[in-house]
Amino acid sequence: MYSSIKELHSYFAFAVLGLLVLTILNSFVGLSRKRPFNLQDRRIAMITLIFSHMQLVFGLILLFTSPYFDAVKAGGMGAAMKDSTLRLYVVEHPLINIIAIALITIGWSKHKKTEEDTKKFKSIGVFYVIALLLLLSRIPWSQWLN
Repeated sequence: MYSSIKELHSYFAFAVLGLLVLTILNSFVGLSRKRPFNLQDRRIAMITLIFSHMQLVFGLILLFTSPYFDAVKAGGMGAAMKDSTLRLYVVEHPLINIIAIALITIGWSKHKKTEEDTKKFKSIGVFYVIALLLLLSRIPWSQWLN
């Protein structure tokens, strides 16, 4: 089960990153051209939101079924914090990614609460950019690209 979820989590990561870039570009183009926020803009942002939440669920399943989690259970959190690999997989990666998904959700929620098109584009663009930067900062690149 672990290897299947790991593969799914890896492939979905590409989709989430691509959708984030697409949504960010769409938001900033819409903002710079001062065009109305339309149904297509809403759908792009919503699909990105949905995919990011699905990625979070896959990641949490992966976390709790991983050998890294078993190592933490055996050695405790103190041992995990001393081991850079364990710390990345069990603490840093999940925590930062949960924060990133929360920011995507906040950007989505803020856009729904405003009527002004420029504010809609801005809230999605800014929150999704910060989330993308956070996600990129904690991807275990050495493992992911193998």
